Amino acid sequence: MTDAPTDLLDALRRLRLLAAGEAPRLTPLPGGVASDIWRVDLAGGPVCVKRALPKLKVAAEWRAPIERNAYEVAWIDTANAIVPGVAPRILGHDAAAGLFVMEFLDPASYPLWKAQLMAQQADPMFAMHVGHRLAAIHSGTAGKADVAARFATDAIFHAIRLEPYLEATGRDHPDLAPALAALVATTAETRRALVHGDVSPKNILVGPQGPVFLDAECAWYGDPAFDLAFCLNHLLLKCLPHPQTAPNYVNCFNTLANAYIGGVTWEAVGEIERRTARLLPGLLLARIDGKSPVEYVTEERRKTMVRRVARHLLLAPPKQLDEVVERWEAALTEAGLAA
Repeated sequence: MTDAPTDLLDALRRLRLLAAGEAPRLTPLPGGVASDIWRVDLAGGPVCVKRALPKLKVAAEWRAPIERNAYEVAWIDTANAIVPGVAPRILGHDAAAGLFVMEFLDPASYPLWKAQLMAQQADPMFAMHVGHRLAAIHSGTAGKADVAARFATDAIFHAIRLEPYLEATGRDHPDLAPALAALVATTAETRRALVHGDVSPKNILVGPQGPVFLDAECAWYGDPAFDLAFCLNHLLLKCLPHPQTAPNYVNCFNTLANAYIGGVTWEAVGEIERRTARLLPGLLLARIDGKSPVEYVTEERRKTMVRRVARHLLLAPPKQLDEVVERWEAALTEAGLAA
């Protein structure tokens, strides 16, 4: 618990969420690297306040415009209109302060999916629901000119996704830079639907009524394959710290992918699967050697395994997700990490 920053209290007053003379308790919450997040205990109950940071909390130099906060609010409103309850309700937004207030979802009722996965609780039924909800959001926004105009955030998406993940990884692996640059180009020029941009288990709550998506500050009208690949990537990487549970993580991967693909209505299934399969090795490598490496892959032989798989698939691009899974499972066996 800590004292509330004056500017945050001022914003709450402007939003008419803080009564005159009220001195709320403020508790910092974990929330990734891009924002400061607090639980604020108001007289009417707790709320969650999120404020975007101009410099992200990572070792590498990584800056991003704070107006992404407004696009996150817009993504939440848009997604909730398509799938009610798929994101927390917005209670107030102060664009000038770069912050918004949303409902506080108690972790006792809304545990984090990442925490469950890291505890080796890999439920394919929940993964299926993630796939269904993600596809519904993409389908509900696909081909809509007004949504495309509202989320013309190409520069922000490049700054906080394509550059720190794919381009930065290319600088670390110069021989793979052309393949990674091709992924950047394809992703950047593909505009099909509203993209969340950070569909990671750390940003998905296991709610009583299904998955709840958080942290949409990368929101962009672009390639929905990025969302699918970003999430599937994490399910593969979870195999490394817990190889005994690898078959369950792979089952979640397949179940989520199949559920999502079953909801694709806006383009040929083969096309989006191909783009997803080709993005995956770039994202795998990025979470080892990009600006935001995963914290749970630290052993060098595990990193080497990921690099080998990614290199093979970047130089011989797959067309289907099955090809990625087969290569991944074979690599786990070769590295002595199979269950």
